[in-house]
Amino acid sequence: MTPVTLAPDLRVSPICLGTMTFGEQVSEADAHAILDQALALGIDFLDTAEMYSVPARAETYGATETIIGRWLAQRPGVRQRIVLATKVAGPSRGMPWIRGEQAGLTKAEIIAACEGSLRRLRTDVIDLYQIHWPARNVPMFGALAFDPSKDKPCASILEQLEAMDTLVRAGKVRYVGLSNETPYGVHEFVRLAEQHGLPRVVSVQNPYCLINRSYENALDETCHRLGVGLLAYSPLGFGLLTGKYDDTGLAHAGPPQGRLALFESMRKQRWGRPEALAAARR
Repeated sequence: MTPVTLAPDLRVSPICLGTMTFGEQVSEADAHAILDQALALGIDFLDTAEMYSVPARAETYGATETIIGRWLAQRPGVRQRIVLATKVAGPSRGMPWIRGEQAGLTKAEIIAACEGSLRRLRTDVIDLYQIHWPARNVPMFGALAFDPSKDKPCASILEQLEAMDTLVRAGKVRYVGLSNETPYGVHEFVRLAEQHGLPRVVSVQNPYCLINRSYENALDETCHRLGVGLLAYSPLGFGLLTGKYDDTGLAHAGPPQGRLALFESMRKQRWGRPEALAAARR
């Protein structure tokens, strides 16, 4: 695979292995086998998050990072061969076990979250540390319209960048990125970083596929003009674009191993909507 350059000394395989199913529908043994096979095929870019496994539960908080950490510990030298990305969760979205309901992604919260990820991953440094979703109120995870009445107090973008700067200066993070962000958010993170001499985001991880092309609505121009890379997640539309689901979100045939088939809660979310299934069939 021809590497892709996210930053001068951050080159990654063009395919990144997402791991949010590890620890829920994928056992640790299977996860380790998948990781081994990915590395053998030239995929050296791994992405995870502190809140994984998904669907999120208090009992499996941090499970995916823990599984990856054990995989790394059992394979001396592999850590130097991969680019490891993880994410700090934003303010609670029905997950009070992650810093409580009132958390606003403060500097102290970001630093503490990073320390926890480093311990679970059994590594001294995270190559790409991303903010999983914005601290401020924005339409995301399938929502379309901005509603200012939903605004709540939260840490400023500047404070979040200062937290990242502390981690970069301490050698615990190499580069920083965003996820589920808007054009405004990406622009503000870049503007404030340049204005205050803080770490500049190198990437944004947002959905992009045939049934979710919201990236093309202004975020594409923002990333192009600011030199911010896109890490496209759910490129197969959560599996909908493989054709394996019927119009209810259940598997057509065979064991019900897909996430929509396994977890009823997921059939009620964006990828399980009737409109999404209809669009995928087209």
